[in-house]
Amino acid sequence: MRTWLIERRLSDTSARLRAARDELQILDEQLDVISDEAEDLRIRAMVSETPVALTEHSMGQRHVTAMGNARKDVTSRIDALTKQQDDLLDKLSAQRSSP
Repeated sequence: MRTWLIERRLSDTSARLRAARDELQILDEQLDVISDEAEDLRIRAMVSETPVALTEHSMGQRHVTAMGNARKDVTSRIDALTKQQDDLLDKLSAQRSSP
């Protein structure tokens, strides 16, 4: 593979990795807020014992679960991009060190 192509792929991978890390940071912030909200809904459901409160708690918990799944997807993508970046750096290093 040509050096310029490796550098181009490396640049693209780095940009995608940066974007995924930014997305993870946002998801973490949102997950903190949603988790706090779900905990409040749980306490309200315990205190009031009404069907509406129980439904709100259930919905809140589903949001937390969905956000957790989205976070897992992003961390998996970050892991894959990091491996791809490492592989490209190895290729680039091997090309530059060979005569």
